[in-house]
Amino acid sequence: MSSLTIGKLKLDGNLVLAPMSGVTNLPSRLLCRKYGASLVYSEMTSSEAVVRQSLKSIERGFTCKDERPMGIQLMGSVPENLAESAIFLQEKFRPELIDINFGCPAQGVIKNGCGSELLKKPGLIGEIIRMLSDSLDIPLTAKIRISDNFDETLKIAEIIEKSGADAITIHGRTQKQGYSGKSDLDFIKGIKSKLTIPVIANGDIFDEKTSQNVLEYTRCDGLMIGRAAIGNPFIFKKISYFLKTGEILPSRNTEERLGDFFDYVKLCRNYDMLTFNDLKRNAQWFTKGMENVKQVRMKINKTHDIDSIMAIMNGLV
Repeated sequence: MSSLTIGKLKLDGNLVLAPMSGVTNLPSRLLCRKYGASLVYSEMTSSEAVVRQSLKSIERGFTCKDERPMGIQLMGSVPENLAESAIFLQEKFRPELIDINFGCPAQGVIKNGCGSELLKKPGLIGEIIRMLSDSLDIPLTAKIRISDNFDETLKIAEIIEKSGADAITIHGRTQKQGYSGKSDLDFIKGIKSKLTIPVIANGDIFDEKTSQNVLEYTRCDGLMIGRAAIGNPFIFKKISYFLKTGEILPSRNTEERLGDFFDYVKLCRNYDMLTFNDLKRNAQWFTKGMENVKQVRMKINKTHDIDSIMAIMNGLV
């Protein structure tokens, strides 16, 4: 498996955990690092909220030495606010890099002119990357989606490169697609062939074979794994093992998968991050695909406190 270098940051591999709102908190990132993610990203963080000194938003960057290297992803559309928040977070948490989101398709994000909505303003994207590149002491990356037109998408990627970004992640779907349809590997492959900075492919990477196919077809420098890692941090070990050896690890049994859930709970307790809503979501995610999952999920849905969830999960062992 290849290593990936982003600016002055040299990683031990090329598998990256995608930033996901409501998912990639510190405990989930630690589990993904444990199983071989080479780099993990915080949840997307609003630069406006950081500038306003929103404690909830700032604490999304909370980190520890065991998860290094890690990156903080920022969202926003005002260059000065993005730069101010990036400098503040760089000083507070010392992340290995900062990422700017130009790809989120969520309505609440695009209605404020952020995320993938910025793809309609290439000039502003260039201004944002230039200002942050000049302001930071650490590598800067960007994440984009494709547009319907290859030349338009390539133009944006080239602007990001020329403006000073150290790497770019490309999700091969359009804003309109959201997470439906298929990721367009031809767009990613075409952009990779034109850029000199590292290109990380994202979208439809959910097992060993899809990982190999995306890497070989696009010739990208790395892979970013998102939804396939939700409740399944072991996917990083499966994919890295396959890319190194060509062999598929045996499927994990229920006890092993539940072990990851209990490790997640322990980490949440250790970092005082255990909440009912988050635990309920993770109990659903970690039981996906298990036997009698429908009945288990119905029981979890009816819970109203942490102890009830833990009783159900302990009963599965």
